[in-house]
Amino acid sequence: MADQLYLSLWFPNFRFEALPTALTSVLRQFARVTAPSASAENTGEPTSSRVAAATVYPINFTESPTYQRLYVNDSRSVDTSDSIIENAVADATEHLHDDMAVEFEMRWNLWSPELEATPARRSPAGREIEDEEVEAYLDEESSASTQLDPLWKLRPATVRILGFGPEFDDAGFEQNGHIRIDFGLDTPWVMDDIALEDSLEDEDLRALAQKRIQQNIELLLAFTLSVEKHCGISSRLLWTESGEPLAEKLVARLQRLN
Repeated sequence: MADQLYLSLWFPNFRFEALPTALTSVLRQFARVTAPSASAENTGEPTSSRVAAATVYPINFTESPTYQRLYVNDSRSVDTSDSIIENAVADATEHLHDDMAVEFEMRWNLWSPELEATPARRSPAGREIEDEEVEAYLDEESSASTQLDPLWKLRPATVRILGFGPEFDDAGFEQNGHIRIDFGLDTPWVMDDIALEDSLEDEDLRALAQKRIQQNIELLLAFTLSVEKHCGISSRLLWTESGEPLAEKLVARLQRLN
């Protein structure tokens, strides 16, 4: 079952006034690690070095935002300088109070399978069938004559990076971290999909699936380790909403592919 994945960060002797600087540092690491994987050549999307959106929440997440901005980072925009990390953080935190949280959306590219139906090429008798026979045969034996092959593509995914004021949501930072990164569902790293499992009988398909999932995992770990090395944190926690250990899920997934 898919699970929400988070990375919580705590800083030593943290002061609220230092939150914009800390956020800028984390956003920079995200851009540095992920920009090579988010080229327009692969998906047509802008690189991950720019902020996609910024939102400020007062009191808790049930309240309406006091600030919200969406950035256009493609050819439709004449000037994209406002979405530069330093500029976006400065604008969103200009009137930030200690009972607020600020959220920045950025994007990276992750490998994702696209399951494509491929017609079988044999009749029930086992003989090869001609191209013109395929359509008629599928009409009679559609369920038995189709298999699923995963075609892997790099697809943009949104990551939300939140900074918490000390009074936001009853001091929720103690549990969530001074900064929390929301990666969304853990599907790109564990791929718990029955259809995908059923399509991996072919050895080459299994090898490709293993490679793509490992590449997603490597990107996740590269960002986590880069934050640990460059952002001056005192502790970090990579966790899932259900509480199930992510490491065990990753190992289990790779073992199923081996």
